[in-house]
Amino acid sequence: MTANDPENADPGASPGSVFFSYARTDQAKARQIIKLIESAGFSVWWDGLIEGGDRFTRTTTEALERARAVVVLWSQNSVESHWVHDEAARGRDRRVLIPLSLDGSLPPLGFGQFQAIDLSHSKLTAKDTEVQRMLQAISAMHGERPKAAMPRSMPRQKMLNRRNVMVGAGVTAALAAGFAAYRSGMLGGDSANANRVAILQFDNISGDPAFGYLADGLSTEIRSTLSQNGALQVVGQASSEAFERGKEDIVAFARKLRAALLIDGAVRVTKGVIRVTIDLIDGKTGVNRPSRTFERPLDDVLAVQREIAGAIAAELATELRGRGTTVGGTSNVVAFDHYLRGKDLYSHARNEAEEREAVTQFEAAIAADPRFAAAYAGRARSLAAVAGQYGSATEIKLYYDTAIASARRAVELEPRLADAHSALALILFQGTFDIKAARAPFDRSYKLGEGDAPVLARFAVYCAATDRDGDAMTAISRSVLLDPLNALIHRILGTVHFAAQRYPEAIAAVRETIRINPELADTRSRIGMSLLAQGKNREALTEFEADTHKWSRLAGVAIAQHRLGNMAASAAAMEELVSDTETVSLYQQAQVLAQWGKSAEAVQALIKARDLRDGGMTALRYDPMLNPLRKLPDFIRLLRAMGFG
Repeated sequence: MTANDPENADPGASPGSVFFSYARTDQAKARQIIKLIESAGFSVWWDGLIEGGDRFTRTTTEALERARAVVVLWSQNSVESHWVHDEAARGRDRRVLIPLSLDGSLPPLGFGQFQAIDLSHSKLTAKDTEVQRMLQAISAMHGERPKAAMPRSMPRQKMLNRRNVMVGAGVTAALAAGFAAYRSGMLGGDSANANRVAILQFDNISGDPAFGYLADGLSTEIRSTLSQNGALQVVGQASSEAFERGKEDIVAFARKLRAALLIDGAVRVTKGVIRVTIDLIDGKTGVNRPSRTFERPLDDVLAVQREIAGAIAAELATELRGRGTTVGGTSNVVAFDHYLRGKDLYSHARNEAEEREAVTQFEAAIAADPRFAAAYAGRARSLAAVAGQYGSATEIKLYYDTAIASARRAVELEPRLADAHSALALILFQGTFDIKAARAPFDRSYKLGEGDAPVLARFAVYCAATDRDGDAMTAISRSVLLDPLNALIHRILGTVHFAAQRYPEAIAAVRETIRINPELADTRSRIGMSLLAQGKNREALTEFEADTHKWSRLAGVAIAQHRLGNMAASAAAMEELVSDTETVSLYQQAQVLAQWGKSAEAVQALIKARDLRDGGMTALRYDPMLNPLRKLPDFIRLLRAMGFG
């Protein structure tokens, strides 16, 4: 065949670099697409002149085996064609498959893991976005990156067959080679975000949901390991795990994250063996390239984690700290297993029993490896969570003291572990209200955790509360950049703006929180407080009444109704707030009393709130609802006693 004219194709000619598979009924559209591919400088083998019964002749088979890219045009017609299925399967098995969708049809069973390029709305011109995605995907298979379709007369450049380069290489080297292609632009990465990577939540395909914690834990630990390297910009956990397979376009998702590369994985555990398959997905084209499998005995799961993290970092970063292990980690597989179980429980706890079981798992990890710093940090956070949500009056002090000791031990064992410093600082700040003592570990966590979105967000909350607005904005801005789909981080951005009296900006940040997660409680009330601070009382009332967070809603309604002159409604809301003896709402009661003009009672409520470790007290310095109290000697003494300047 000639390289440039599909209508004059010679089936006996040497195979092209692109094999094009389609249903004969779609031939008219197929010819248009073939011309576009050839205009970009690639030779295309297609079987337009071969009769159906001769489809798998020796020449066809040879072309399919030699092609560097197998482009399959899925449609309502081709999904029913066994010929197209066979050709697509060979392209998939050789890892050179590029699926297109002519009419919006989804790929058939067995090919759903590959994101099809949707041409259903394309005009099939060289400038069309989806056509460019197709050409970039083909280029990735050849080791080229054309900027656009080239004139048909332009000679093709010599193309590197990267499959031959990879043959015989080890698993880690092969994966690293895939990243080399990505980094050099072969996979169409945007140079502005060339080292921005998102680790998706790995799938548990073991057939046993009991191994779900292992799949989640491996993706989390690999993300944590990579985030320790300043050369990489690793998207945070909440954003990375927001992708819904089968429901969302992978390229659109990558665009939301501004990620040049997505890393997906599937974990299978069978007969004592763990097998992890890793897919590299170009964020611009959605092309999977390449797919690699890591296999080890289950009791060597740590080696799998190190191999994957090391291979990923090999080409994207200068050097991975700790030889591919997480700072503060362990080499004890039993300890690591308990640690992953504890993290899973802590992240998804639905009740007190699961919160307490998380503590038990972290303690089991420590028992297996008494020098496992990350487990001590996890135990500290879990103990603080139990104390803050479920602890009795006698338990609270004991739990917080034990949590602080555990966090200090984590810092002692691994001074480079940002999460250990962050856990210690957060407990001192929100658990014991030792504001001054919290500063040093918070500052240290910030220096060590520049790639850790939650660490940065906690630091931002502290800075906002202690009149360090510049530091707060720097930290929370980077946190949002790293984890843009994390609703809680956007809510913290709102807190930073609120503390600096930037009330319109605070409202905008919380509205973004609601957009990301409409079910998150204590959001509408935060908007309400910003509106109250601007004197927009009726608008504020509407927001408070829509919130599901009981304490914040009732306090806001009581204040707004009082300002609007509805004293009975205000009193009723306050009565309901005070009557809830199962929870500590003293801080919210103080807000209402201050706005009612009952200053002495408000200060006494705040003193009790401090003694009972009411978390609202961390907003004492900047809360505009407490402004009527700020010149009172007792209030000033309370501020100083807590460590606020």
